[in-house]
Amino acid sequence: MANQFQSNMPIYIQLVNNFKHRIVSGELDVGSKLESVRDLAISFEVNPNTMQRALAELERDGLVFTERTTGRFITKDKELIVKMRETVAQEIIEQFIQQMKSIGFTDQEAIELFQKKIREGESK
Repeated sequence: MANQFQSNMPIYIQLVNNFKHRIVSGELDVGSKLESVRDLAISFEVNPNTMQRALAELERDGLVFTERTTGRFITKDKELIVKMRETVAQEIIEQFIQQMKSIGFTDQEAIELFQKKIREGESK
């Protein structure tokens, strides 16, 4: 599961974002057990301390919880996941808007291009 990490953002934040996407998309099931820090670090080819920092951040956000003797788990709070899904979507939209503006698109042009792409996807 080796990742290509971007140099403009700390790796632990990229790991947090990766896990958030996997949780809100349902790739990681509600209440499912995570691998150990060491195993996750090996899978992502990162330092265990970096993985620990990412998991601690996910715990602060409430997306992961620890049971003392059994390990870490994905939250069972479905409402929190729904809220986080919307937050992640808003972040993606903001990035899209910034990128479109950076290459010279107006808001209206970006909307039209976006709608065109959606229609193309529906016809496939």
